Amino acid sequence: MKKVLILCTGNSCRSIIAEALVNAKLEGIEAYSAGVRASGKVNAYAKRVLEEEGIWNDSYHSKTLDEVLHVNFDLVVTVCDHANETCPMFPRPIPKIHVGFSDPDGKDYGAFILTCKAIEAELLPIIKAELL
Repeated sequence: MKKVLILCTGNSCRSIIAEALVNAKLEGIEAYSAGVRASGKVNAYAKRVLEEEGIWNDSYHSKTLDEVLHVNFDLVVTVCDHANETCPMFPRPIPKIHVGFSDPDGKDYGAFILTCKAIEAELLPIIKAELL
């Protein structure tokens, strides 16, 4: 099983959505998410969009990098510019890619639907190509 870390700033919207999509739709790949400055909460609209997609899991939560550093990742993906610029060094060399998405936080629910669709259409094929 290949392992990918989806990294964002707050780990409340984009990275959580990406984690859930990868886990639900890419066989052979296990996703984790974290924030360089985790907010400590999942945005209610992010949770709602994942529930409506039928892929929400109560184990999804906003977490810091420290909580996932024990995992041997095969790929790190940053989904926001800030995380891309401040991506930390890992104990071993890990390929890193950046695929940025606009932050839906603070916008209406429709923005979360669009973000979810964009992540599925744009990011999932890239991760699949990198890891499978």
